[in-house]
Amino acid sequence: MAQELDLNPDTDDLPLCANTNHILVRHYALDLTVHFDRKVISGSVVVFLEPTASAEDASNLSETIGSSPQSDFTLVLDCCDLNVSKVEQVDVASLSAAFPGVSPNDLVHKLVSMPSTHWRQQQELFSTCSRAPAERDGGSLQFCTDRWSLQVWKRGVSSPRAFPQTLRVCYETSPMGCSVRWTKDQDDRACVYTAGSPINNRALFPCQEPPVAMSTWQATVRAPHECVVLMSGEEQVAPTEDGDTSFSVWHYYVTMPMPASTFTLAVGHWQQVTLESVTVSSKGGSSSGVVKTSVLLHIGSGDPTASDLSTMLDDGFPCSHSDYPCRFTEGLVISQRVIPHRVFAPVSLLREAQIGVLALLPQCLAASHAVLGVHPFPRLDVLIVPPGFSSLGMASPHIIFLSQSVLHVGSSSSGINNRSLCGSRLCHEIAHSWFGLVIGARDWTEEWISEGFATYLEDIIWAQAQQLPVQETAEQSNLKALLRWRRLSDELQNSGQELQILRPNMEKTGQVSESGSSTVKHALNPDKSFLQVHYLKGYFLLRFLASQVGEQPFIKFFRLFVKKYHGQLILSQDFLQMLLSTFPDLARKGLTLRAVYADWLDQPGIPKWLQERSAVWSRSTLVEEVKAEVAKWILFSRSHQGKGRKRKRSQANKVNYKEVTSEQLVLLLELLLEETELSTYTLCTLARAYNLQNQDAEVRHRWCELVVKHGHAQAYGDVEHFLLHDQAMGVYLYGELMVKEDAEQQALARRCLSLVSEEMDQSARSVVEEMVL
Repeated sequence: MAQELDLNPDTDDLPLCANTNHILVRHYALDLTVHFDRKVISGSVVVFLEPTASAEDASNLSETIGSSPQSDFTLVLDCCDLNVSKVEQVDVASLSAAFPGVSPNDLVHKLVSMPSTHWRQQQELFSTCSRAPAERDGGSLQFCTDRWSLQVWKRGVSSPRAFPQTLRVCYETSPMGCSVRWTKDQDDRACVYTAGSPINNRALFPCQEPPVAMSTWQATVRAPHECVVLMSGEEQVAPTEDGDTSFSVWHYYVTMPMPASTFTLAVGHWQQVTLESVTVSSKGGSSSGVVKTSVLLHIGSGDPTASDLSTMLDDGFPCSHSDYPCRFTEGLVISQRVIPHRVFAPVSLLREAQIGVLALLPQCLAASHAVLGVHPFPRLDVLIVPPGFSSLGMASPHIIFLSQSVLHVGSSSSGINNRSLCGSRLCHEIAHSWFGLVIGARDWTEEWISEGFATYLEDIIWAQAQQLPVQETAEQSNLKALLRWRRLSDELQNSGQELQILRPNMEKTGQVSESGSSTVKHALNPDKSFLQVHYLKGYFLLRFLASQVGEQPFIKFFRLFVKKYHGQLILSQDFLQMLLSTFPDLARKGLTLRAVYADWLDQPGIPKWLQERSAVWSRSTLVEEVKAEVAKWILFSRSHQGKGRKRKRSQANKVNYKEVTSEQLVLLLELLLEETELSTYTLCTLARAYNLQNQDAEVRHRWCELVVKHGHAQAYGDVEHFLLHDQAMGVYLYGELMVKEDAEQQALARRCLSLVSEEMDQSARSVVEEMVL
């Protein structure tokens, strides 16, 4: 076997080992059992294979990273931290009745090539075949694993066309595998979920990780009776009993081919959130009161009618993807503004999830439909994941993971403005249904294609959900642009230039080796997962392009682009070339593909347009209001330097502060962070004036930074609470606690790390430990 790749996981690129140019997995059939006692998932995956067209003459291929000593053809699957016990060839004779007269060698090809109108029969046949026994003679195949791959070969078989087409891999996951997180929820109950880590799903099941390897899947999952199993699947399912065992069985499937990296699974003791089932207690006591949330679906004049959308179906862009049941051609779903949806959370967060998520979700779904058109997926589940989740959200087909940090901690009567973080994050993740899922990047290094688009669209969809007037939408957009500009500027000053480039492979983007293997640059760099350059710089590129053609024409173009490219993988040039051909005036302005590459995608640093535009945003109305408030607080602080306690109390109610939005409050605190000195009394008054302990996590993060910078010991409890409960956002607070070499602050950092280290995301823990230990 080939030697194991010797990579440094702290610095090197992630290898995508699968030989997808030779052979492709067309369908996965997983049969899994979840064991919380051992923290493993055991079972098998049956892979249905089809040689590629380029494998026609490949009779003596030798895989670059894995081939047998006899030069047999080797199937290479991406695999890590899996204990593989057996690989066997499945007897496909069970398919003969469905395809009479077809030779055994062509049965699987007939199965995977069935027309989309027969998708249900196809799924049943996949299930039947996946349960078939191994071939009697020669069913057991040779295999080995190295750090990043599973390699399988059959003695005497030298080409992918002669290779077995249906394999069963029996395996067990590792408790420490990076693709799954074994942890406890907010009620201290065991749960497990796919982590969306840099290695994607290869530590959950052997698969082909390169995005070009799009496939369908089905999964049977056994879990304890009391658990709920949520997964990427097209139908809401009810569990069945697994005989006399203490397990229930859940079955999910998808018919849209997608990269294996989008497969998502979560198993835990969560409950579904309902509109009228959450009892509100007062001061820890019981109450018979019930929260009743009224959800109003505002459909404004900008919302396309069914006839408008019908016109889009005849816009000259027929479906160009492989044959599957496509919602973009289903007349009944064209006007479906709100797809079926559910929200799940631990019991202790049901009330917050009801107010902050379930009440907003229909509005966000309707708004996204108004902006982008047909929902690519037929349903949506939202899960509030444990506090150790590494980001604010993650979108997968049919399911969104949300961090508890987006939940508003204030009263149930709080207005929609106080739920801005939750609403905008929901809109961001929903936008990924179009950009990131139904349209994906053909090269993972081009993350801006999904994250930049979702960041740009979240503002537009959230404004639509709130039905904001045009002028207010523009003002909010300018304020958010300034906040993002400040964040991007800070990141660019504190990150290596190699991590600032949106197209790091440049002209080699999308290229793979002869076998189809490749690498993802910087994917294993732990610092990269905490940078938002691809979100922010991608967002600003789209703002720049919108400024050249007009925002409304730009959004209409998005809809045309989705219509043309849904179900496909793209590179940057696919989007940019279509834009340039749709708006020929751009060329007369000097905007070319080469110019966009040079200014935005292939260079570190900040493009000239962005430097100039940031000055405009800093003079916008909402920003000027914040500057005026900051001036008041600075003056207030200077007037209270060195004052006596009695003097301070007498002026406690004399702060003439103006009510601001949550985004304005974020900017206000950021500007105050630039002050060298703020009095303790000012910090106390500031916290009371804006009720900072009960604001959203973005606000509270800046408050914690102020507390740490000025050594405001009275509020160290706020910092500790943030580090324990908002782990996705608190990583760099540890660094700020350590940098001043203040004994009390350093003790706080070490104490918090010791309390959460077991539940922390692995990448986050390694970064924090480097700061603290």
